[in-house]
Amino acid sequence: MQLTATGLSKRFVREWIFRDLTHTFQPGTATAILGPNGAGKSTLLNTLSGQLLPSAGTLAYEHQGQQIPVEEVPAYLAYAAPYLELIEELTLTELLQFHIRFKPLRSGFTPEKLISLMYLEKSRHKLVRDFSSGMKQRLKLALALYAEAPLLLLDEPTTNLDRTGVDWYLEHVRATLAGRTVLVSSNVPEEYDFCQQQLLITDFGAKAAR
Repeated sequence: MQLTATGLSKRFVREWIFRDLTHTFQPGTATAILGPNGAGKSTLLNTLSGQLLPSAGTLAYEHQGQQIPVEEVPAYLAYAAPYLELIEELTLTELLQFHIRFKPLRSGFTPEKLISLMYLEKSRHKLVRDFSSGMKQRLKLALALYAEAPLLLLDEPTTNLDRTGVDWYLEHVRATLAGRTVLVSSNVPEEYDFCQQQLLITDFGAKAAR
């Protein structure tokens, strides 16, 4: 999927989070959204995903030569972030079966295969609320990485992961990059070392736009 931002700006009340961002995110590329904590990286991702409306400027989405209205973007999008909630009253198996009704997995993948990829075979009947924070983060990442979605957004993807979990993320994100438009919000170089492009959000702050 191609995303084209033209003069994109977002503010809350009187505070501009970013201003006048013009950039095209091309299919098949991975871009790191960089900046210090609190700079607005998550706000930018949420705006690019269509979950937040911009205060100024425009966003255009195109997939396989067809313009995609913003209200249809969720069907093309996979998103993983520490602040996104899981349905914790379900078991792992129940959650996966529920999730794929709305966001199918990539061809050749099943809930059972995903459980195996996550090394969670012993937890398939465990309630998600009883998972550790690292297990929950690995689950969020797996649902996004292996979704049938051409647009992948990852916000601080290694949050709550130990060394084994970070290695798991790096292995599987690289395995699922091909043909996608990938945006990674981070200030940890290891999380985005596969990205071909970098975008520094402070270049589009209020001071930069004056």
